[in-house]
Amino acid sequence: MERYLTELDYQAVIAATQLEAIQQSNPQKRELAEDMAIDEIKGYLRDRFDVDSIFAERDSTRSQIIVMITIDITLYHLISWLPQKMGYELRKERYDNAIKWLTQVQKGTITPDLAVPSGDSAIEDLFGSEAQRDFTW
Repeated sequence: MERYLTELDYQAVIAATQLEAIQQSNPQKRELAEDMAIDEIKGYLRDRFDVDSIFAERDSTRSQIIVMITIDITLYHLISWLPQKMGYELRKERYDNAIKWLTQVQKGTITPDLAVPSGDSAIEDLFGSEAQRDFTW
């Protein structure tokens, strides 16, 4: 199965040797942390955006801000699993920034260019109400 993030994506944020050390030479740990990060992000975005569509995108169609935030949250989880939590301060700061951004999106203060749900039920999901009714007699 093709993953949302690639190893190349990480190179914008962390050196390959550092990533290898943080994931403790175990790509499965990185994949687990990625899955946790994606679930965490979906929790913030689900009410306003089509999260399944967002995380189904691959390559250049992906939102680069979501890629970056997913990497930051993933690296934070990986760091927190290390015995001495090397590099924890930087990862904690980037994690906090990612969560602040997601919170602003959730509140509607920031509106990223992301897929939104489609169809009548999607409108109800977005606004939490039923379709308008006409009671003209």
